[in-house]
Formats: sequence, structure tokens, C-alpha cells
Amino acid sequence: MTVTVTADLAITLDGCLAGPDVSLDNPGGDGAEPLFDWIHTLASWRERQGMTGGVENRDSELIREWFDATGAVVMGRTMYDTGEEFWGDNPPFRTPVFVLTHRPRPALVKEGGTTFTFVTDGIHSALARAKAAAGDRNVDIAGGASTVRQYLGAGLIDELQLHVVPALLGDGLRLFEGPRPGRNALEQVRVVETPLATHLKYRFLR
Repeated sequence: MTVTVTADLAITLDGCLAGPDVSLDNPGGDGAEPLFDWIHTLASWRERQGMTGGVENRDSELIREWFDATGAVVMGRTMYDTGEEFWGDNPPFRTPVFVLTHRPRPALVKEGGTTFTFVTDGIHSALARAKAAAGDRNVDIAGGASTVRQYLGAGLIDELQLHVVPALLGDGLRLFEGPRPGRNALEQVRVVETPLATHLKYRFLR
């Protein structure tokens, strides 16, 4: 069975995934609230955080679709370090998560089905382990920008979904910097426009 490798990211109109000066105390970077505030109102996101309420709309449906389709996640160590405290004991992933790192650490088992495994031997190893864990669902390359660029550059991502929020940061961590992606021919799968974001989904052509 072929596992689809995805990247599903909120991004500003000028291509930023986070603002400048990302740190443990400032995980989104300066001025990045528009990137994340829209998702925090959605019922599907709130459910994953163990909260009630929220808005049921097309945006919420698309986020729920991502949760339901994802069987394993790969992320970089910076994303893990900046999210660890925020995610708490019951992270929203509910799947195995493989963290790329140069600093070994024992695996962490959290509530709700999330496990964090720290992988020190590169992007291909992390992806192979994620595929083995995903079953018949997708593997998502969650971020941050450097991690997604590495997988894009190696031609390992099959589908790319961008939730483009109507904001301009002017500076920050940009997705499309550095070497050209290993596969750059795309076909459009769908476009969904809402007041909160324009959701663009593409498939890389082999």
C-alpha cells in the first residue's frame, strides 16, 4: 500500500510560516498571530485540544479532514521544542510523531495516542519509520520551514496544502527559500475560499 506524504501548512500571503525571532517563549515569532488565531476558533481544532465549542464551517471541515487522514507526523526539533509546553500531556496529534534531531532523547509516550520518537539519522529514516507507523493513512511533514524545505528538496512530498491567511508579515520564516524543490511540477487538486483563509491543495507530478 502506498502512503501519501503531505505537508499541510498555514502561510501568509507573503510566504511566511512564522514571524521573526522564534524562540521557546515566542514560538510563532513576532506578529504571527494571524497565522494561528483563525484555527483556534474552529470546532475541529478545539475538539483535538479537549475543549468544547467552536465554529463549524468549511475551515473546520478541512482541519478535521487533516486530522482524520493523518496516521503519522514528522517534524523538526525546533517545532517540537517550541510546541512541547503548549501541547501538554495530551497533544493534538493522536498519532506517532517522529522528531528530526541531532540531540538524542528517549521516546515520550503521551496521552491520547501521541508518541514522540527522536530520530538522529536523517530525513529518509524518519520518513521510513513514519510510513511504517501510518498504516493506511497519510504521513504529514508538519514543519517547521526548514524541515518542510528538506523534504521538498528531496522530492519526497506528494501533496501540499497551503492555508493562505490574508496577512503580510514582511519578515519571518519563509517556506519557499533556498534550493528549488526536487519536484516542481504540480497539479491543482482544489481551491476553497473562505473569509478566514484560501485553502490551496496541490499534488506533485512524478
